[in-house]
Amino acid sequence: MSEKDLLLHICCAPCGGGCVNRQEMISPDRKVTLFYSNSNLDSADEFEKRLACVRQLAEHFKLELVVDPYDHEAYLAAVAGLENEPEGGARCRKCFEFNLRRTAEMAAESGRAFATTLTVSPRKSSEVLFEIGSQWEDFEKIDFKKKDGYLTGVRFAAEQGYYRQNYCGCEFSRRQAENCRQNKKSES
Repeated sequence: MSEKDLLLHICCAPCGGGCVNRQEMISPDRKVTLFYSNSNLDSADEFEKRLACVRQLAEHFKLELVVDPYDHEAYLAAVAGLENEPEGGARCRKCFEFNLRRTAEMAAESGRAFATTLTVSPRKSSEVLFEIGSQWEDFEKIDFKKKDGYLTGVRFAAEQGYYRQNYCGCEFSRRQAENCRQNKKSES
């Protein structure tokens, strides 16, 4: 029996670039479809800015791209009460679950297995993502961090001129990133 096609949740082109061409992680004979699901992003403008580069990435690798409509209100409802949690805390777990649930639903509709590019980031715990993803039968635990996945993505994004954001995407992580930058300036 052959492997199911793979629906790969993608958060941005720099992370995706460290995942989609990794033959040691994804069989080259396997059909991969990108699923851009990012309702956690703090604005429709940020959603579109990242999507433009994801479209370029999909075109570069000749991959199908499915775009989940932006629904920030649904994301805010999913993380309600966790707005003041630190980056990497309970709010992030809920965010991961929110995006993986949407991916799982799309994968089930199309009979695919699924994974996420979020595992490529050194700022995201693959163990936590695997724990959350394991609630769905067709989730595949692919740790794209291995074998320099993150650096591969960063280099590829630079070569391609992709937009590379400096925060996760939600208004809470943006605020935290801005506070860190301001604190560093005042320390100088």
